[in-house]
Amino acid sequence: MKHGTKIIFILVLVTEIFFSCAKKKTSLSENESLENFFKKSEVTIAVTDSGLGGLSVMADAVKRMRESKIFSKVNFIFFNALFSNEGGYNSLKSRTEKIHVFNSALRSLKKNFHPDLILIGCNTLSTLYNDTAFSTETAIPVAGIVDPGVELIAHHLKASPDARVIIFATQTTVSEDTHRKNLMKKGFSSERIILQACPELVNYIERGYESEETEMLILAYVDEALQKIPSAHPLLYVSLNCTHYGYSLKLWEEAFKTYGVEPLAFLNPNSKMTDFLFPSQKLNRFISTEISTLVVSMVEISKDKIDSIGLWLKTTSPQTADALAHYDLRPALFEWEKYVVSER
Repeated sequence: MKHGTKIIFILVLVTEIFFSCAKKKTSLSENESLENFFKKSEVTIAVTDSGLGGLSVMADAVKRMRESKIFSKVNFIFFNALFSNEGGYNSLKSRTEKIHVFNSALRSLKKNFHPDLILIGCNTLSTLYNDTAFSTETAIPVAGIVDPGVELIAHHLKASPDARVIIFATQTTVSEDTHRKNLMKKGFSSERIILQACPELVNYIERGYESEETEMLILAYVDEALQKIPSAHPLLYVSLNCTHYGYSLKLWEEAFKTYGVEPLAFLNPNSKMTDFLFPSQKLNRFISTEISTLVVSMVEISKDKIDSIGLWLKTTSPQTADALAHYDLRPALFEWEKYVVSER
């Protein structure tokens, strides 16, 4: 081997070793962060969403945390990352704007509330998270809802090799195409995966998750999705990949009945995303768990939304419903206007 070639070979080898170690260190760091999290007796868990859908994730976690007694005290904070009631992330024209605004929200969340763990209870924001600057600079463990959703779909598609899945989601989640790409990486063909965007459905659900308007919109999107399937009587799973959609589960079920289709199952990853918080070996570390809840928002949450979502939350966690009813309004919670340059 020539001297110059040998030097290049050594440099390449050293580079590969460096990046290999760096990757291992990142993975180890994440594991250590979660291990340190479970060593604490009191923790602060933040749930964030671009609206009120993630409150269902928090309500479920509140209920399970009280029952599991893993910590002596848990402070739950719901951080509404919605920046304007005139339009949310799906109304922004560029992906860059969405990332910068969410990044600003995450930095404010860290600065103001010092969470030990962040749960992104939103598919739209979860698909954007890895491209935020925050994701590279924080030591706080962060868990999104996309991966649990993909795992849930994959489990059922594997169990029924002839079945398809319809993924109902927001425009941003559908355009990001993360669920389909990750399912294809797991070996599932794209023909088995139907994507259906549901514009404006989030707003209707927040104002009335079982209202006539919400029912009509869901009927329209179900009809549109079924038109994409060649078989009249398909083997089908329905995946609700927006945290808001689970509020209206009854309407989804009725919509498919209207069109004469009986899905194998309705898949909702909202609860599954918090499973990692309750490892069996950590259960009952304490006699009881004291829980506090706080909902904070920079935009006003209207009474009709509080009444609608609050009614649903009461069945799972009355404490979470009460926190919504007495939410903390902070108009200057995080900056966003300077990051939005396009006309919305």
